[in-house]
Amino acid sequence: MPAPRRDFLRSLAALAASPAVAAAIDPIRRPGPTADLKLSLAAYSFRQYLDIKKGSMTLFDFIDFAADLPLDAVELTSYYFADTSGAYLDKLRAYAERKRRPVSGVPVGNTFTLKDDARRAVEVQKVKDWTARAARLGAKTVRIFAGNLEKSDTLADAQKRVVDALNECCPVAERAGVILAMENHGGITDTAEHLLDLVRPVRSPALGVNIDTGNFRTADPYREIAAIVPYGVVAQVKTEIFPAGRPKEDADLARVVRILKDGNFHGYAALEYEAAEDPKVAVPRYVRELRRLIG
Repeated sequence: MPAPRRDFLRSLAALAASPAVAAAIDPIRRPGPTADLKLSLAAYSFRQYLDIKKGSMTLFDFIDFAADLPLDAVELTSYYFADTSGAYLDKLRAYAERKRRPVSGVPVGNTFTLKDDARRAVEVQKVKDWTARAARLGAKTVRIFAGNLEKSDTLADAQKRVVDALNECCPVAERAGVILAMENHGGITDTAEHLLDLVRPVRSPALGVNIDTGNFRTADPYREIAAIVPYGVVAQVKTEIFPAGRPKEDADLARVVRILKDGNFHGYAALEYEAAEDPKVAVPRYVRELRRLIG
């Protein structure tokens, strides 16, 4: 077992010993001799339908759609919440559980690389607020971003700001029983090495990686994916990949699932569909393929 994974699991075990958070964290990263993948569906797959201003679906409609598919859960992207009141969150959670599709995670859009302290503080508070909302929804993870380099910035300075922001957010996540999942979303997380430069310095069991299988634009995206699996607490599985210097191509989903299993991944793998075909047509097909591959 790689040293980073051993360290992470030891820290997670210590946190899980607290009765207040054990129930929330333990199911997502229970160490074991074999991988344990659960299948979720990202609301972002239906972004054109869930758009708050001009969409034709609500998150409740999305849950209904997911309820007809062989899924274990749903991932509710923060962009599509019509309301963030406690009453709305409770209603959404109850509806998802009644449909037997509990909320696996809540992706959030944020930027921690901002040089302006006041603007960055707003982004930090956003993640804290959504961490509390995710906990109320019963979610296991909150997907977060790092950000891009601003003009005249340096990578080292931007990385330090991100690490500082993570160190501020992680105690909130620990208390909530939620794990923050840093995504390989380009910018200063364009490679596995750059992503892990942000994750490794933060000594908190409430921080891991969101493995986005379609976001590496390097010569060998599959190798990059494998490099971050030991830190993965959630995955977003795309149906396309973008190798550097070559046209985009269909993802080898069997290979992606094999990489997750070989890395002893424990957690939710959420289909996040971004290809051109209508998601109402394509998503059911890909969900069934992933269900077969995951078992």
